[in-house]
Amino acid sequence: MSKKFPVISITGSSGAGTSTVRDSFQHIFTRDNIDASIIDGDAFHKYERQEMDDLIKKNSKNCDVNFSHFSPDANLLGDLANTFKRFGATGKYKTRRYIHTDEESRIYKKETGTMTSWSDAKSDLLFYEGLHGAYVGPNVDVAKHVDLLVGVVPIINLEWIQKLHRDNRIRGYSQEAVMDTILNRMPDYMHYIAPQFSRTHINFQRVPMVDTSNPFIARDIPSADESFVVIRFDDPTGVDFAYLLRMLHGSMMTRPNTIVVPGGKMGLAMQFIFTPLIHELNKKRKKSWRL
Repeated sequence: MSKKFPVISITGSSGAGTSTVRDSFQHIFTRDNIDASIIDGDAFHKYERQEMDDLIKKNSKNCDVNFSHFSPDANLLGDLANTFKRFGATGKYKTRRYIHTDEESRIYKKETGTMTSWSDAKSDLLFYEGLHGAYVGPNVDVAKHVDLLVGVVPIINLEWIQKLHRDNRIRGYSQEAVMDTILNRMPDYMHYIAPQFSRTHINFQRVPMVDTSNPFIARDIPSADESFVVIRFDDPTGVDFAYLLRMLHGSMMTRPNTIVVPGGKMGLAMQFIFTPLIHELNKKRKKSWRL
């Protein structure tokens, strides 16, 4: 962890809704004039799309289906840990971009499913959004280099609905292909993704109040107003729950470290929760430079 150059990590599986949290942080960065850079976890995939697809098919034929984008072996997690470590010490880092859509392909002049070249950058704060921001394994510890860890974990059926709609409508994948991906990733999700949410400082879990029993026939994603959000703090010390309950109408405490808020107030809740945390990180950063 670093005080001079803080690292914030938003961790969630594909389709979990981490972009909503990213947008909330971006608003704070812009409003408070904080020099922050955002890196995408997809930049640390080890393989481009065609090579990854070929490896998954090969493993499947060998009855080894435990290989997916969730797998440590499919990602440059050592590089990710070193990126966080280097940034914490110097404010410098390297990143690249995974090309998902035709629009990105036109912008970066690269085929979809490929990577751009690595480039150097620097800033005062680094914001990561991806699959492995709180990963800890036998030889790699990403989490220890992060100052603020946030998990985004919708209940599993909602997560699948969100992934199906995103990958089908935005990225152009067939529903059958997305369902195959979900099935193939399940063992890796249990072994490598879910354990990360026990290491996060704060978790956001959206729970729909409508029937999502069969996520594979859902015509739309349950709206924010059709949901509640369960917010769990690893350490509730210093959290002003009375203030949150007063400002977030319809919210309630369910455990000493857990508050539940209406889904439509999720963005507002993030502003109330994250703003003082970012200000504290920024305060410590400035103080460290004066020492």
